[in-house]
Amino acid sequence: MEPTGWTDTHAHLADSDLFSHLQSVLAQAAVHGVHRVICVAVDAQSLDTIDNIYRQIETEDSSIPSVWSSAGIHPNYAHQEKPGDWEKIVSRSSHPRLCALGETGLDKYWDDCPMEVQLANFQKHWKLSRETGLPVIVHSRECDQEMLDFLEHEFRHGPLLGVMHSFCSSYEVACRCIDMGLYISFSGMLTYKKNDALRDVARRLPLERLLVETDAPYLSPEPKRSARPNEPAYVAYTGKVLAQLHGKSESQMAQATTENALNLFQRMR
Repeated sequence: MEPTGWTDTHAHLADSDLFSHLQSVLAQAAVHGVHRVICVAVDAQSLDTIDNIYRQIETEDSSIPSVWSSAGIHPNYAHQEKPGDWEKIVSRSSHPRLCALGETGLDKYWDDCPMEVQLANFQKHWKLSRETGLPVIVHSRECDQEMLDFLEHEFRHGPLLGVMHSFCSSYEVACRCIDMGLYISFSGMLTYKKNDALRDVARRLPLERLLVETDAPYLSPEPKRSARPNEPAYVAYTGKVLAQLHGKSESQMAQATTENALNLFQRMR
């Protein structure tokens, strides 16, 4: 495929809302100019569904986006990790269609996983990242200071290879993350009418560090906000807003963000 289409760097295709009609979801994404989708795992069990996704699309079909995947444990599920789960993720890191670790990170919005468990889980992903060269997809919710403290601790080992997914924090936080080597990814929240502050952040950040995503089936963008579920096709709406903020055409922004994605997720090249 040509590198100039959109790349949805974060979609949960293994979620039942999308997996139940996967072929139509991917076909619709192609109609909207999406060339690549990263199917993001949330726990070891979701890897089995991702295997089923690959079986469904195992024939070479240039009419649908290429599907890549990640392996990791979401912070909200870290306390549910069972014996053998982490070993399954480590083993998965050599899969030919895997391009990232995660999503993982820290979350203080949901009070269902102790912070010390989240921190230990997060650290395992960064250790595996250094061992494999795979980037980390970082989830951060209502824990800016804890996140920055952790990342700066990891930064002692060298620049961080990863992305702050579905970014919704401040310009200062974004800049500190970029200074440590991270990319910043925007989801449909960038399009919400009341999110002028987030659009101002996106406008001020360097284009060469920006990615777009859907976080499907969540966070549908305007004008599809009432749509349930969100789909990879809708990444084009977020991309359109990002293009306007940077004074670019949609095709220019698709090319720029896809090139950024290929630079970060090297296995997709």
